[in-house]
Amino acid sequence: MKNTVYLILFRGVGGKTQLPVKQLREKLAEAGFENVATYINSGNAIVRSRFSREKVIATIARLCRQEFDFDKAIFAPTLAEWDDLIAANPFSKAAVKAPTTVHTALLESLPREVDVQRIRDCTVEGEEIKIVGRVAYLHTPHGFGKCKMAEKFDKWIGVTNTARNWNTVLKLADLGRVAAS
Repeated sequence: MKNTVYLILFRGVGGKTQLPVKQLREKLAEAGFENVATYINSGNAIVRSRFSREKVIATIARLCRQEFDFDKAIFAPTLAEWDDLIAANPFSKAAVKAPTTVHTALLESLPREVDVQRIRDCTVEGEEIKIVGRVAYLHTPHGFGKCKMAEKFDKWIGVTNTARNWNTVLKLADLGRVAAS
């Protein structure tokens, strides 16, 4: 298997739940991952590996449980999948103008339409949610923190997910390209 760059997205990092990034980088390198990088203290890492996605996730999950007492969902899209996520953004114009108003959430599986509609029902003018494959895109032009749709999303979407704002999406793509070289 050839080397693949994986963007490692930890669910639920922030507030009381932290992953110490310096130690995380060290432990990932010790576990055999190459070109390891982390981005901010909100659960983002980049690794390059010959392992399958399943083995990458299992290895990192075990490491996080043992070293950091962290046991939450981990998503590991490839750099190519991340580039597809960027290209598929239905709110790309808004993302260019105000990147903090656009968020993406990777979904463990497809949500039920009834759950997506329930979230849509609490939007105000200008706010939108669109599901493209197993990614939810949220546009919150009045601010994510003030948005009832964003507030209800995690509880109501009905599937395990992890979300990032558009600035983080782009920065992770940049870091992934560096790791690929």
